[in-house]
Amino acid sequence: MQFSESWLRSFCNPSLTTEQLAHALTMAGLEVEEVTPAAPPFTQVVVGEILTREKHPNADKLALCTVNVGAWSALPLQIVCGAPNARVGIKVPCALVGADLSAPAGKPFLITQATVRSVESNGMLCSARELGLSTDHGGLLELADDAPVGADIREYLSLNDSKFLIKLTPNKADCLSVYGVAREVHAITGAPLVAEPVASVTATLTEVLPVKVLAPDLCGRFAGRVIRGVNAKASTPAWMRERLEKSGQRSITALVDISNYVMLEVGRPTHVFDLDKVHGGLEVRWAKKGESLKLLNGNTVALDENVGILADAQAVESLAGIMGGDSTSVSLDTANVYVEAAFWHPLAIQGRARRFNFATDAGHRFERGVDWATIPAHLDRITALILEICGGEAGPMDDQIISIPERKPVTMRILRAQKVIGVAVSGDQMASIFTRLGLTHTRSPEAFTVTAPSFRFDIEIEEDLIEEIARIYGFDNIPAMPPLARAVMRSQPEAQRSLHALRARMASQDYFEVINYSFVDEAWERELIGNPDPIKLLNPIASQMAVMRSSLIPGMLANIQYNASHKADRVRVFELGKVFARDASVVDGALSVAGISQPLRLAGAAFGGALPEQWANPKRTTDFFDVKADLAAVLPDDVRFEAAEHPLLHPGRSARIVLGNATLGWLGELHPKHLARFELSSAPIVFELDVAPLQQLPVVSHVAVSKQPLVRRDMALVVTNSVHSDVLVTTMRAAAPAYVRGVEVFDVYRGAGLPDGAKSVAIRVLMQDTERTLADTEIEGACQQMLSAAKQQHGATLRT
Repeated sequence: MQFSESWLRSFCNPSLTTEQLAHALTMAGLEVEEVTPAAPPFTQVVVGEILTREKHPNADKLALCTVNVGAWSALPLQIVCGAPNARVGIKVPCALVGADLSAPAGKPFLITQATVRSVESNGMLCSARELGLSTDHGGLLELADDAPVGADIREYLSLNDSKFLIKLTPNKADCLSVYGVAREVHAITGAPLVAEPVASVTATLTEVLPVKVLAPDLCGRFAGRVIRGVNAKASTPAWMRERLEKSGQRSITALVDISNYVMLEVGRPTHVFDLDKVHGGLEVRWAKKGESLKLLNGNTVALDENVGILADAQAVESLAGIMGGDSTSVSLDTANVYVEAAFWHPLAIQGRARRFNFATDAGHRFERGVDWATIPAHLDRITALILEICGGEAGPMDDQIISIPERKPVTMRILRAQKVIGVAVSGDQMASIFTRLGLTHTRSPEAFTVTAPSFRFDIEIEEDLIEEIARIYGFDNIPAMPPLARAVMRSQPEAQRSLHALRARMASQDYFEVINYSFVDEAWERELIGNPDPIKLLNPIASQMAVMRSSLIPGMLANIQYNASHKADRVRVFELGKVFARDASVVDGALSVAGISQPLRLAGAAFGGALPEQWANPKRTTDFFDVKADLAAVLPDDVRFEAAEHPLLHPGRSARIVLGNATLGWLGELHPKHLARFELSSAPIVFELDVAPLQQLPVVSHVAVSKQPLVRRDMALVVTNSVHSDVLVTTMRAAAPAYVRGVEVFDVYRGAGLPDGAKSVAIRVLMQDTERTLADTEIEGACQQMLSAAKQQHGATLRT
């Protein structure tokens, strides 16, 4: 929103410089994006009056004028001018000899005495563009008839002024007017606030245009008045035109200018109908499908039941709260008008203009909320200006109140406000702030109860009031204090591995950490993970990020896809993060949400070569066993890998990782059917593990180093192919006596010399006692003990 500083100071004039005022507004939440001078700097330009105009003797398109510049010259100046509107009697800006117009021209431009086609010229008559006031260069800038001849044009046109450009947040609809900003300046500085402009109108007509409001959810209050006998050709006063131009509004006609002026002054959009073009009365209602309207901007729009309109007996005449129709627009021939001012419910206006690909100042205000209580006063204000400028006679006001919003009291706790702001703002200071903001309030020892005025649509909860206190108290007055945390020595549990240690171990295995969004594509959850009921977001930031992830793996597959598309032939990544699944047993807590479990997972993916390309090793693709070996860095020693199927993994090349009787995670090769989705040339190996078991560590205990010799025995056991090697080893470890230090598989053989469907598992057994040398009988006894357990549970036989 743009306006002039002088207009603002006419309502509230604090003892601050322009820069200080801009800073104060910005720190109160009304960001001043730009402060610019009302006109570029120039000198020696005065009000001149054309006394005579004659044709130039040597040029058809030039004229020879004599100009009175008052005390600046004892005799009228002779000036050559080519403007088409140069005529006797008008007053225009006159640049004297010596005037510097370099700034408006954008280049050095000094007015000197010159000879134009053999005729002497002693100055220059100026257009608005030549003074940098606008882009209009169709002729001289004509001044008012009462402009004092010889007056400095900067003083006369108030060009030693500044224009403020303010960027408002959507909640500050009350500041979409000069008076609204003045209210804020009063609240910020305490400077006196001039009362809002009012006018008293005496009705001299009895005529009332019948209006029916058929949609209370569209219009909450509607007021209008008939004015007859107006002169639409009347000139807009210079003071109004000046304020409009400094606000970025070009002057159109007096009736339109008055409507725009009141909107900028007090934030009240109104609409002026040509009364003679209205057939019968008006209806305020929702449009019907199939109706259309030609707007003031020349566009014809198709309407439906979601758009509010004003219609007469024959056709739709206006888009409610957005833009009027072309058929009832005022023109220079208009003699009778109907002026309306209404309260349109914000929800009924929001988004309607964007549907038709345009925006209007009226729609911008109504969709954020416009004061409904001041409609009669503002209608009187615009009526008085029309009568003053355009003449005419006014009828009585027709004011209908249908459904206005209810303002519910909001309670703000004093201690809560002080805690949030971080400063002990006293209760008296808070009361003063509320009073300056125009917020009606009552006070108890512990709290304020505030009722928002009709022009505030952003006061609904306690935090809104705390925000008001903070910004008017002044963010500059809130000390910038760094957070203070007491240093406390905390012990690290011996039996728990930190998350940082897990990350470090994965990094040591040549994996790079990634951090992905917790929001993923719903198709990933359903098709990759097999999750039929993913947790959906109420307001996703993008359609492909609509649900919460229940697995980390799809995100890393996307990381691999991105890197592979950028010619990376070896990618190894891991992520440590939360996943989200439905779980009815979870209750609300400080870090939990009822019905949603949020376990921490560690997942990784390896794609491409097993090793970086080099001369010493042959090139080969990462396989299941490479990643299984990598996981040894983080997995407990007693985990088992059991063949199992997962919707994301290749059947026969996937395994469930089991710890005790619980599933710890999964490891396997990506299913071939998913390769095309991620545009991969080969299948990556992926894994995902629950983090909680990985953090558990055995407490370190002292074990004496044995001085006795280590005994090794190798045995080859024949079992069926269905017996997994790790299950066989687990059985033998459970049956082994205490002096058995290790039981490990070092070879598996299938082929000649073995029955069909059988394999030979070569197992190494290490035995050692810390106190004595083991006897042969003990060694053989241990071997027989483990062999018997394997035979009993798995049908194992000793290979001969």
